[in-house]
Amino acid sequence: MGSVEIKDTFYVDGKPLKIISGAFHYFRTVPEYWQDRLEKLKAMGCNTVETYIPWNLHEPEPGTFCFEGMLDVERFIRLAQELGLYVIIRPSPYICAEWEFGGLPAWLLREDGMRLRVSYPPFLRRVEAYYKVLMPRITPWQYTEGGPVILMQVENEYGYYANDRAYLEAIRRLMVENGVTVPLVTSDGPYPESFNGGKLEGALPTGNFGSRTKERFAVLEKYTDGGPLMCTEFWVGWFDHWGNGGHMRGNLEESVKDLDQMLEMGHVNIYMFEGGTNFGFMNGANYYDALTPDVTSYDYDGVLTEDGQITEKYRRYREVIGKYRELPDVKFTTDIRRQAYGTLNVQARTGLFSNLENLSSCRESIFPQSMERLGQNYGYILYRSSLDTEEGLHKIRLWEANDRANIWVEDRPVLTLYDRELLEEHEPEYPTRKGDRLDILVENMGRVNFGPRMEHQRKGIDQCVQINGHMHNRWQQYPLPLDHVERVDFERPYVEGTPSFHRFTFEAEETADTFLDFGGWGKGCAFVNGFHIGRFWEIGPQKRLYIPAPLLKKGLNEIILFETEGKTQETISLTDEPDIG
Repeated sequence: MGSVEIKDTFYVDGKPLKIISGAFHYFRTVPEYWQDRLEKLKAMGCNTVETYIPWNLHEPEPGTFCFEGMLDVERFIRLAQELGLYVIIRPSPYICAEWEFGGLPAWLLREDGMRLRVSYPPFLRRVEAYYKVLMPRITPWQYTEGGPVILMQVENEYGYYANDRAYLEAIRRLMVENGVTVPLVTSDGPYPESFNGGKLEGALPTGNFGSRTKERFAVLEKYTDGGPLMCTEFWVGWFDHWGNGGHMRGNLEESVKDLDQMLEMGHVNIYMFEGGTNFGFMNGANYYDALTPDVTSYDYDGVLTEDGQITEKYRRYREVIGKYRELPDVKFTTDIRRQAYGTLNVQARTGLFSNLENLSSCRESIFPQSMERLGQNYGYILYRSSLDTEEGLHKIRLWEANDRANIWVEDRPVLTLYDRELLEEHEPEYPTRKGDRLDILVENMGRVNFGPRMEHQRKGIDQCVQINGHMHNRWQQYPLPLDHVERVDFERPYVEGTPSFHRFTFEAEETADTFLDFGGWGKGCAFVNGFHIGRFWEIGPQKRLYIPAPLLKKGLNEIILFETEGKTQETISLTDEPDIG
């Protein structure tokens, strides 16, 4: 048992501690590589690792919990302790993190009127039920119980979102009632308005920023009541969204100076030490003037690359940290290599429309319903109907729809609508015959993870489809989370220009990290031996998807691409270099 206190600085067992931490999200890296990343963190001179906990992964359905594989947070904490690292846990319901819905479970939106991150009893009851399962798994790892966890965070950047003090008090109360005994912190943007809205009695305020350290700490100091100054997210780079024109990179020289100033004046958590990957459909999105969904890679221009390679930033930061503590000698114990497996030819193709009954169960309705109302959280949803009363497709509008829709009549493409285009009336003037089949495939591009729009993130179509001025009724609805691609039957027909699956195989004599180059392909997602490695989109900036070696096996490997635009090639390639723009 030990003690952790916050006075003029942080004290562990009565001795002052300068926290030099790096952010590393266990859920964005395969567990076989956790030890490698933590060893590199320690070798750089960090004494602490920080991680969020994503509610939406740990409770994928109400009352159903997962703490295995990539979600074995206890194994992650244990590894950190074995390496002599302290741990900072950020278990707030909301994590932001450029993660789908900011870590909130999508199933919250099944309830009409749900209000998020405020004193709304239905929301707080869900948090309470989650904490009753989560906290018993992490509280035994607190330093006060003999573990490495020295701090926990209450909520996250709350002052950017709202100022409901009663809500913050409720979250803190739930944490304490469920066994949290280590000191608590909050973290907010370095502005008076943010600190005023996000501060909480009994929790140390900390700041999130990436530059102008002295100026930011001067603001923070007014709120710490003589306590230590800490930057809980020292942004060393930034994230990419589809179509942003190039990979975002930080200014290394300025960043090195800021790190030096932070360590001179206080404490730091480097965000990100390693960013990792938004596997599956787990990327988040922002919405200011337009929808900007994040790419699959969360490289973030971090201290390590997405696949854990040491960078010049790592070397420069290590030099700075060496001014403030003795650097340890750490042996890296995981053999990690890159390999190019070459060009792969397509082995088989099949259409989505001919595989609907394999992948989904039809849900009929007079009017279209959102994913959430049908019990679906992620992926795509197909709405199908018959044009029995229409004489031509002259006008069409999707009401209460998000995020991107492809529209076909009898397998012929009519329109592709994105973001606000979904809410406008369009005039395709497309000729139809009585009884023609209409298909609308809607993709959830990743729920917004920041700001008030989070309460308006139902995906698919949540009201109606208006055709030629009237609401069109009678729909067949096919939820397509694509969580069982092994059910795809490649013996079924393939229709060029429609959404389709493409199968590739290759033999591996040995497994190594590799990168899937999707040049020439349109838009979709990819699966490696059944594991969903993420989305691709020709608009970039990301041009290759990272495949960690543990997802491969010696012998025969399978890759399946799902493509929605009808833009395909005969090949893909596996190369030994990333291309994130």
